[in-house]
Amino acid sequence: MDKVRASTIEALAGLLHDDMTIMAGGFGLCGIPEALIEAVRLSGVRNLTVISNNAGVDGIGLGTLLETRQIRKMISSYVGENKLFAQQFLSGELELEFNPQGTLAERIRAGGAGIPAFFTKTGYGTLIAEGKPVQEFDGEHYIMERGLVADIALVHAYMGDDEGNLVYRKTARNFNPVMATAAKVTVAEVEHLVTAGEIEPDRIHTSGIFVSGIVHAPVPVKHIEQRTTRKRDVALEGAI
Repeated sequence: MDKVRASTIEALAGLLHDDMTIMAGGFGLCGIPEALIEAVRLSGVRNLTVISNNAGVDGIGLGTLLETRQIRKMISSYVGENKLFAQQFLSGELELEFNPQGTLAERIRAGGAGIPAFFTKTGYGTLIAEGKPVQEFDGEHYIMERGLVADIALVHAYMGDDEGNLVYRKTARNFNPVMATAAKVTVAEVEHLVTAGEIEPDRIHTSGIFVSGIVHAPVPVKHIEQRTTRKRDVALEGAI
C-alpha cells in the first residue's frame, strides 16, 4: 500500500480541524517535523492542544504556531528556549500542563500501548501531584498519571519507505517513535524516501502499520538551538 503523498498539504488534507490534539515529535529543534508544522500553520486550524517536549524556539517549529495564536494548550516538559511560550503562559493566554520529562515520555508510551494510567513516584509531594490520585505501594507513595493519545501525530524520520516503515537517526529519534504509536493517525516526513524492501527489517524503528501517510522532505534545515564553540587558539594554530 503506497502511503506517499505529494506534499505536506496533501498529507494532512482532511485530517486537521479546530480543537484537535496534535503530537509533534522532536527535542528542542532536533527531529522536529518542521515541514508538517508549517502545513498546520497554513491550514489555519485553531484552539489546538499540542503535546510536545517543548515548543521549538521563537519563529521556528511550534514557535510559529504560537506566533499565529493557533495553540490553546501545550502539554510539555520544557519552556526555556521560547520567550513567546513563556510570555503567553505567564499572561494567561496559553494553557500549560507541565510534566517531568520522563513522565511525559511514559504518558505517551502508555497511550500507544493502550494503558489508560500508571503510577510513578516522580512529582509526589510537589505541585505536579496536585489533584492527582495517590496510592501507596510497599511503603512508598506514587501519583497516578494518565496515558496520552492524540488525534494526529506528526513525526520526522531520517528514512522511510512507501509503506510507512520509518528509521530515525541518532538523537533525532527522541519522542518520535512513541508518538507514532499514540495517535489515531500518524503522518511522517522523511529525509530519504525509498521503496518497500530497501530498509533492512532489523533497522526499522516504527512499523508502517502505525503510519497513515508519508511525505518526502529531502532537505530539512538543521537548526542549531544553542551554538557552543570555543575560541580559536591562534598561538596553537601557528605552531601546528
